[in-house]
Amino acid sequence: MFELSQLRCFVATAEELHFGRAAQRLNMTQPPLSRQVQLLERILGVTLLDRTSRSVRLTPAGRAFLLEARRILRLAESAALATRRIASGDAGQIAIGFTAVSGYSFLPRLVILSNARLPNADLTLREMVTREQVEALLTGRIDIGLVRPPMDRVEFATARVLSEPLVAALPNGDPRLVKASLTLADFDAGPLIMYSPEGAGYFYNMLTTLFDAHGVAPNYVQHVTQIHSMLALVHAGLGAAIVPESAMSLHFDDVQFRPVETTPDRPVELYMAWRKDNESPILQTFIDLCLAEASPADPDER
Repeated sequence: MFELSQLRCFVATAEELHFGRAAQRLNMTQPPLSRQVQLLERILGVTLLDRTSRSVRLTPAGRAFLLEARRILRLAESAALATRRIASGDAGQIAIGFTAVSGYSFLPRLVILSNARLPNADLTLREMVTREQVEALLTGRIDIGLVRPPMDRVEFATARVLSEPLVAALPNGDPRLVKASLTLADFDAGPLIMYSPEGAGYFYNMLTTLFDAHGVAPNYVQHVTQIHSMLALVHAGLGAAIVPESAMSLHFDDVQFRPVETTPDRPVELYMAWRKDNESPILQTFIDLCLAEASPADPDER
């Protein structure tokens, strides 16, 4: 099989149609260049160049092989460049798991930033609840998870990338809209669309803990999993809902939002998790990008 060095010698000679100029172009002397071209012809079993004392011309076989030789050299250069980019952390594939709520704000910002800063990164996005992401991280189906705490697996490294407050979603005409902000007591005995304990356990546990701590007992009229479904039910007038601030970006008609005072004041947390033994060169580059996108007060590596 021929070698890349032989192809380079042939291409240079075919383009220059002069052995001396081709050798000068490749920073070599003419005799070894001629030997490389002759060896290539012997390997292929065809004459690529007609040589006389006055001229060098491509044979029909040489013209056809020149196209293929150029293509092979371009592929080799592309492969080398891609390999160097991957080794340096500038390129590669990253599979990202994310919760539905993180897809409202943090994930879109991260994708935009990645496209700008890491244009050679190939992102695969997979929406999963936190429990599914843990399994996907363990089996290598994803490289990074955007998950809800707690995340106590010893196999994982984690960093907090976002914390946000809770807001009340209220239908038009709700008397609580006269207030600039609400307290948890404003939901006592009133109709509230609540999270499902099975499908949205993180938010269900957060709210029930907050309500119990303040002696508040809302009237749970529905239990649902997805926040956009909650807002649709608020729009229908079934009751209020308490959602993370990022859900305000969904813009449901006839649904208005008010801040909810809680302790801590930003109880909704989003963490990034990855396997400690993941040796993908681009992974650390991407992790640094995630932490840069987090607000200065947010990152809290654990």
